[in-house]
Amino acid sequence: MTTAGDGPWLDEAAGRLVRPFTVSNGRTRPTIVFDLLSHVMATGATPLGYLGPEHAQALDLCRAPVSVAEVAAHLKLPAVVTKVLLSDLVDCGALTTKPPEFHHNPTDRALLEAVLDGLRRQL
Repeated sequence: MTTAGDGPWLDEAAGRLVRPFTVSNGRTRPTIVFDLLSHVMATGATPLGYLGPEHAQALDLCRAPVSVAEVAAHLKLPAVVTKVLLSDLVDCGALTTKPPEFHHNPTDRALLEAVLDGLRRQL
C-alpha cells in the first residue's frame, strides 16, 4: 500500500494540471482577429503588468516569426486559447502580427493537409 508521501503525486503521464481555458481566464474571444496561418513575432518590448507562465512561453516561441498554429502546437493548447494569449501579448505591445500573405479557402483539403504535415514535422 502506498501513502501520499511514498512517491510522486502525479507523473508526466497525468498531463496538464490546469484546464486550458483557465490559462485564458475563461476567455474564448481574442481581442485581435487571428488566422491559424497568421504570423506573430516578438517586438522586444517588455510587457507591462503580470502575464502568466503560458504568456511567457508563447513570447519565447515568437522570437522569430511563427504561425499561430505552430505556437498552439508547441504550447499544447487549443487554438482559441492560444489566440487569446497572443492577443494579450499584442495588446501590451510585446508581439506584432501579420496576416497570411495569400488568401485561402479554409476548407481546401490540400492546404489543411500541408498544415497538418508541417505540424507533425514540428512535434
